[in-house]
Amino acid sequence: MKKNIKNSSIPERFDHLLNVIGNDRFLKMDSLNGEVPFFICDYKPSEQVQIVKLQKQLINRLEQNGIKVLEVNLFDLCVTTLKIEGDFEWYLKQEPSMEKSRLLEDFQSILDVENVIVPAIAKQLSENQYDVLFITGVGEVFPFIRSHNVLNNLQKTAKLQPTVIFFPGSYSHSLETGASLELFSLLRDDKYYRAYNIFDYQI
Repeated sequence: MKKNIKNSSIPERFDHLLNVIGNDRFLKMDSLNGEVPFFICDYKPSEQVQIVKLQKQLINRLEQNGIKVLEVNLFDLCVTTLKIEGDFEWYLKQEPSMEKSRLLEDFQSILDVENVIVPAIAKQLSENQYDVLFITGVGEVFPFIRSHNVLNNLQKTAKLQPTVIFFPGSYSHSLETGASLELFSLLRDDKYYRAYNIFDYQI
């Protein structure tokens, strides 16, 4: 019987990720038939602390094996963008007294995915040599940045190497039920059909 890696222990999932991402077939994007090389690594929100440690350990082990990982943390990217725009300190002071709807509207404008966030990611891609891209910090930037929106806009930018998105929630993709991308396993983050669940990927 095929083991369900997705529901296994974190050490077992670590071994699966290391074996998959470190494999030439994965890195060369074989068997994707021209599909976008996006892979979602979903996990329970309660596992956030352990998964952050897993990410760091995974990057270290992969790089020891000669595989260069470029990590883009969406939360850090947003903070950097706000600092460049000169808005970060102002929002820190104003946030306690601002209406949440106003704050959301402001951030969605300043941190526009198509015109600001994805170009910033593209800049990092062009400035670094890497074999695989990790996108982290997905939960921290909700709701002003939605993961399906990032994925849709990254399709033309991040297609030369595989991309692994660490997603606090659940992702399923099947012919029978379609795609389901649910942040924190509670909030439907809209449908996205072009990613694979990395725990279903077999070497």
